[in-house]
Amino acid sequence: MAKVYHTLVCCRAGMGSSMMLKIKIDQVIKESNLPIETEHGNLDSLIGFKGDLVITMSDLTDELNADDRVPSAIGITNIVNKGEMKQKLEEWLAERAE
Repeated sequence: MAKVYHTLVCCRAGMGSSMMLKIKIDQVIKESNLPIETEHGNLDSLIGFKGDLVITMSDLTDELNADDRVPSAIGITNIVNKGEMKQKLEEWLAERAE
């Protein structure tokens, strides 16, 4: 059985933009049959986060990649661009397969 990666989709406040991002990410995961499950939160959700990946808006990526609590972070520039999301998720998964 293939590994399923656990992902936190978040932004600073955990309100509208990250929820829209989670909905789109979930659509991409389902359409592409990717081995990823998601949960939604805000930056406080990083406390105790034991997952594999954090997906956020691109303006937070550098900050999250510098945070010891974050194993890996992907930043999305356009929260309605499913092509960008698919590309970045597939690239992230490919790095794990190496």
